[in-house]
Amino acid sequence: MTARRFPDEPVSGSYAERLFAEALQEQLPDDAVLFCNLRFSDGREDREADVIVAWPGVGVAVVEVKGGSVSLDRGEWRQRQDGVDSVIHPVDQAVACKYLLCDYLADHPRWSAGRPRTAHLVAVPATTLPGDFMAPGLARWMALDKTDVPHAAARIRAALEKVRDKPDPPTAEDVDQLVDCLAGTAIPQQHLLAALAEREAACDLLMRDQAKVLDLLTAYHRVEIRGGAGSGKTWLAVEKARRLAAEGQRVALMCYSRGLAEFLKRRVEKLPKRQRPAYVGTFHNLGIGWGVPAGSDDDSRYWEEFLPAEMVKLAGALPEEQRFDAVVIDEGQDFAQSWWDAVLAALRDPDHGCLYVFSDEGQRIFARQGRPTVDLMPIPLNENLRNTKQIAGTFSSLAPEQMRIRGQAGVPVRFVQCAPEEAVSAADDAADALLEEGWPPEAVALLTTHRRHPVQAERQAEGQDAYWATYWQDDDLFYGHVLGFKGLERPAVVLAVNGFRDEARAREMLYVGLSRARDLLVVCGDLELIRRVGGEAVVRRLTSTG
Repeated sequence: MTARRFPDEPVSGSYAERLFAEALQEQLPDDAVLFCNLRFSDGREDREADVIVAWPGVGVAVVEVKGGSVSLDRGEWRQRQDGVDSVIHPVDQAVACKYLLCDYLADHPRWSAGRPRTAHLVAVPATTLPGDFMAPGLARWMALDKTDVPHAAARIRAALEKVRDKPDPPTAEDVDQLVDCLAGTAIPQQHLLAALAEREAACDLLMRDQAKVLDLLTAYHRVEIRGGAGSGKTWLAVEKARRLAAEGQRVALMCYSRGLAEFLKRRVEKLPKRQRPAYVGTFHNLGIGWGVPAGSDDDSRYWEEFLPAEMVKLAGALPEEQRFDAVVIDEGQDFAQSWWDAVLAALRDPDHGCLYVFSDEGQRIFARQGRPTVDLMPIPLNENLRNTKQIAGTFSSLAPEQMRIRGQAGVPVRFVQCAPEEAVSAADDAADALLEEGWPPEAVALLTTHRRHPVQAERQAEGQDAYWATYWQDDDLFYGHVLGFKGLERPAVVLAVNGFRDEARAREMLYVGLSRARDLLVVCGDLELIRRVGGEAVVRRLTSTG
């Protein structure tokens, strides 16, 4: 992993400046943070810090970066870039930004660490300085030239160790507090609903941007789109089904989970009638609709063997108008090997009919194993669009592949240390605290990793349909288990890590649980258990942002 960078896509003045920032990010450890193009104002002047490095145990460096050809002649700095020659003041700018940063932190209500160890430097990544270079206010060890770029992080560390007034360097907790002060977005109570709506709109725009993937795949009829949590797979699944239906095709949009199926139905109901798939629901309900007798939830043989076999038999006798031109499947990794023959049998043309599968191998949390029995063109999605940067950072090490985090900066993840048997009680307290802060109940979900919350058990006793109806109600928060919450989300999630029934699948379950929150994540559990199943990187993120 590399250091975090804010913003994810900084606007640089030149290619040399951008390459310098990217090289520095790669060299820094993953607990360091890089801020680019950060603007400060104290009422008298506005300054933009090109690069700020916050490095736990080392210090905070403010780097003024000048691309193009830079020279110093008789005390005057000059820069030639894109054919334009101009006088510059890089040392003055670096010093000013350093003090503006310190003043900003001193006045910030969420900064409590005092003045950190700081240094100012000047980087000229396209220029090679002479060996005997020295300038007023800028010793050679404070300047980075083209030859220094490959080891810029080491040079910055050495510079911070040389500063004369030496306050203590920031701790890892200080650096995360710095992220909150410089890049975080605390949500005031009185503006919470508006902020949530704005974040939802931002996520929706990012999801719509993903539609370009479908544009490129118009000519392909058998595709598997693979992406990690928050990559927009469900949005794309609905959009693909909509496009196919709008073309006049008879489409089935299906998944395994009852909760996700209900979510898909409600999404589709908002579409114009001519754009709605002919069938939206679970794979199993499709078969029951064809005439397969309903079975018990506890009878795995029924679901894994009997029902799919009966579906294959019944599909052959279905009238042509009841079969499908295309099938779109969300959370395809949940499908057992035995189900795919029934999926293909549902197509009017099993050999060539359209089949789009959206999957995430990192969320394979059920014991069953299965892969599509036909060749599908694999298409990767490697961007997280849904979660804030802070939330995505907690589960990024659990994802099958490293993802680019495009979500907005948000509030820190909260962590409550407790024994597994106390996690549900701690989660109740955390959820109550969110409601007291002004979070609307319908924006909050409390999820467990092992035994169900008593409220969930009570609601499920009234039947699955009645239970899932509570997901859409606004009079109380939703209580669920990570197994049933796959593909769903809430603005705020309180995750009770109350153990795991099968630790062989615990890593995947933790990945699902941590990734369900869009704006705020609260985790209640034992660090040693989380470290054992999720690894040190998850623990470090949880404890450094809490």
